[in-house]
Amino acid sequence: MITIRPLEEGDAAELALIEQECFSQPWSEKSFRDLLTHSYCRYLVAVADGKIAGFCGYTNLGGEADIDHVFVAPAYRRQQIADRLMQETLRMGKEEGVEAFTLEVRVSNIPAIRLYEKYDFVSEGIRPRFYEFPTEDAMIMWRR
Repeated sequence: MITIRPLEEGDAAELALIEQECFSQPWSEKSFRDLLTHSYCRYLVAVADGKIAGFCGYTNLGGEADIDHVFVAPAYRRQQIADRLMQETLRMGKEEGVEAFTLEVRVSNIPAIRLYEKYDFVSEGIRPRFYEFPTEDAMIMWRR
């Protein structure tokens, strides 16, 4: 069974380890802890088998939310966890009065792009060379 709950301080170490598996420039344990100190940040974790399976959240910038991090641990992929995290993130934002959501995604990350399109995100531009290691463009997507 998978449960979705708010980020807690005790999640930081486990999230930092998962980040190292998923990203070439992972967030640190401190980065995850720092999210809890900002009243305008909302982050969720998915828990399966007593372990963190995924993470998603946003920074609310005056009614527009930047979804700045979405990931699922490799051992838990293809179980609709990212889908559930997105549903709950968008629901939470709507309850808080968020009117628009934006995010960046690697142009080569077709599974993520398809997920975002499922939730009515559309491409509105490209940020050249946005990502490093490897260098790649980012697609800017919005849901308005």
